[in-house]
Amino acid sequence: MDAASIGKAVVLALVEGATEFIPVSSTGHQLLVGHFIGFESPNNTFEVLIQLGAILAIVGVYFRQLVDLLLRAPRDPNARRFILAILIAFLPAAIIGGLFSKYIKFYLFNPWIICSTLVAGGLVLLVIDETEIEQKYDDVHQFSLPMALKIGLFQCLAMIPGVSRSGATIVGAMLMGSGKRAATEFSFYLAMPTMAGAFAKDLLDNYKNLSKDDVGLIAIGFVVAFLSALFVVRKLLNYVSRHGFSLFAWWRILVGAAGFAGLIVFG
Repeated sequence: MDAASIGKAVVLALVEGATEFIPVSSTGHQLLVGHFIGFESPNNTFEVLIQLGAILAIVGVYFRQLVDLLLRAPRDPNARRFILAILIAFLPAAIIGGLFSKYIKFYLFNPWIICSTLVAGGLVLLVIDETEIEQKYDDVHQFSLPMALKIGLFQCLAMIPGVSRSGATIVGAMLMGSGKRAATEFSFYLAMPTMAGAFAKDLLDNYKNLSKDDVGLIAIGFVVAFLSALFVVRKLLNYVSRHGFSLFAWWRILVGAAGFAGLIVFG
């Protein structure tokens, strides 16, 4: 584990933490950056496992709400329904990811696909952000169970790198009448089981292939991803409530276009 490898791991972990919860695709950004700086990990395990840092960041920010939710669940039907809604929304990704994750990595983890989905997703986000959709829900706890399932189906689109897990769930929720803040907050809650499941699946599939250097780089990446995600999660809801998603949409388009240019020039 040399200094160059550590530096690359830090860069990728900063990218992971900074982009995981905004609708720009953290996996897409990591794979693109990794491609151009020459970082490789077995089966892209580094990129998935450092997500644990981002998971713990959001658990830390929402710790009081999570404890309160769990304490209320035995006596409060609304709390139980919200927990069930998150689990139902998680179910489609758990099934599809569990069955097809190896094929998804093999066929879709491609920089050309990533650039295409970054640009396409940016255009979709611009349209959704500017479209006046009747707002039915301004509180994340109001989402119905069928709505949660539909959001979960939208999340499955993010198995294509570059689509963005948070972007897919936010767009899905908004199309069904959610306000921007509530859609973003539901995406936060849904991230916890989804990312934890992806972490567990990837670790189970690949732990035998990890060297000591790989484990060391993952540990460094975990810490850096935690710190950068912690900053983003604390700031994002207020930003989205005031400014919407246009900044992230244009960022996706810019990065996708720059990625295409880089692939054409440098390969």
